[in-house]
Amino acid sequence: MEPILVTLFFFLTVVVIWGGAIYTRHKERMSLIERSPAPDLVKSLYDRHAFKTNPLGSLKWGMVFVAVGAAILLGLYLREVYMVGEGVFPALIALCGGLALVAFYFVASKKTQA
Repeated sequence: MEPILVTLFFFLTVVVIWGGAIYTRHKERMSLIERSPAPDLVKSLYDRHAFKTNPLGSLKWGMVFVAVGAAILLGLYLREVYMVGEGVFPALIALCGGLALVAFYFVASKKTQA
């Protein structure tokens, strides 16, 4: 009985959060329309493509996932050859992921300046 209640609670929580977000967005738009703004502003509110994507976002996540994969491979190698404990995995993942983000910062700063 407990797994059914947990599943039901999870999905109801998702529906309530999603519905609340939609309702809040609707109320915000209606209050703005009541003040009679410029037509371009109203059109931009209902435009689905208003979000701009970051062209460097894929590079960032690619660098992080490659670094995390390399960290896991390095951890497996260290565990097999040098018999280090499994506690090295989180440290290597955090270290390599952080290094990838720092490297991304330098790459992105050079790309935005050019």
